[in-house]
Parts: sequence; C-alpha cells; structure tokens
Amino acid sequence: MIADDQRLIRAGFRRLLETEPDFEVVAEAADGLEAIEQFRSHRPDIVLMDIRMPRLDGISATRQLLDQRPMTKVLILTTYDLDEYVYAALRAGASGFLLKDAPPEQLVEAIRVIAAGDALLAPSVTRRLIAEFAARPVPHADPRLSRLTPREQDVLRLVAHGLTNNEIAKRLFLGESTVKTHVANILAKTGCRDRIHIAVLAYESGQIRPCGAD
Repeated sequence: MIADDQRLIRAGFRRLLETEPDFEVVAEAADGLEAIEQFRSHRPDIVLMDIRMPRLDGISATRQLLDQRPMTKVLILTTYDLDEYVYAALRAGASGFLLKDAPPEQLVEAIRVIAAGDALLAPSVTRRLIAEFAARPVPHADPRLSRLTPREQDVLRLVAHGLTNNEIAKRLFLGESTVKTHVANILAKTGCRDRIHIAVLAYESGQIRPCGAD
C-alpha cells in the first residue's frame, strides 16, 4: 500500500513498483486516516508511508497499523531527514526510513530488504540517528537485556553496530546459522520487531555508545 498526500508521487511509485513481477500495489491512501481504512480492507504486507499528511500524520498512522497487524512492514518515505522524525518513526515500529530522492532501484531494494524481515535506514539517516543517541543522557539498563545470554548480548551489540550475520559469525568465530539463531532468540526475548529495533534497544539501554565503545 502507498500512503502519500501527493497524487503524482503515489502514481509514480505505483508505476515503478508494478514493473516488478513479484510486487502488487493493492491500495493507495491520501492521508493517515484513509491509510488505516485501506489497511483494514486490504491487509498489505508492506506499507510505503509518508510522514507529513493531512488529518493524521504517517507516524501516528504507522503506530495504529502495527497495533492491528504487527507482522506488516512499514517503510517511511519522506523528503525530510530530521532527527525527530527518524526516532519517532522507529519508535512507532517502522522497519525502514528512506528519503524520497533516493534512486528508484534503491526503493525497490529497500522493499525487498524489509519484506525479507530485515531493516533499513538511509545512510544520512543512520548518521543522524547515531548523533541523536550521542546527545542523550547516559541511559538506564533495560530489564529485557537480563533475559539474554552473554553470547546473545555479544550478538546484540554487533547487530547494533550494523554488522551482517556473516560478519558477526566471523567476528565471534561462529557458524552463520548459529548467529541467525541468536538473532531470532534476541527478537523473541526482547520483543524487538527487527534488527533496527535491536539497535535502538542497544543504544537506549547503554549496551553500546554511539562512539562505538562497548
């Protein structure tokens, strides 16, 4: 589903995505309230969500959609990469954040990434997010982390640094399938939606600091 208050943008996204044989655009919405209505009718797997829309903004709509159907993936698309939008979108449960001036192939790849259960941030957004955490006071420990084994905490920190499963496996001298199991356990024990939200938890809880010092 495509949610954006500009008709031309919706039409452009639809034309782009319908050239992909494995994509189907099932609905469009011009504002947050319509997005919720269309979502209830069509139950899309992926939602492309604008932030600034009339009646209900994209972040509030994202929160409501994911309360109804947590397995849906939301990719935030916006012309703005301001800190408060990034952080608010992630806290609402979005699995990706991409600027609208990204190349078309990057949008297609972003959808595939989050559809596969991973998460994605534009590079400029990642830098802003890290700066946001660096400016925050020293956080308090999150009780969810006490559920993790020492090895799962190691994996959590490396996920938060942006390493892939293969890179984590090499760093910790583990098999890649073992790392996948650890990541799945972390998601289950913490309630995080995906790798981005594992990273948010790690930063918020002080497991790692933005400077990279564990």
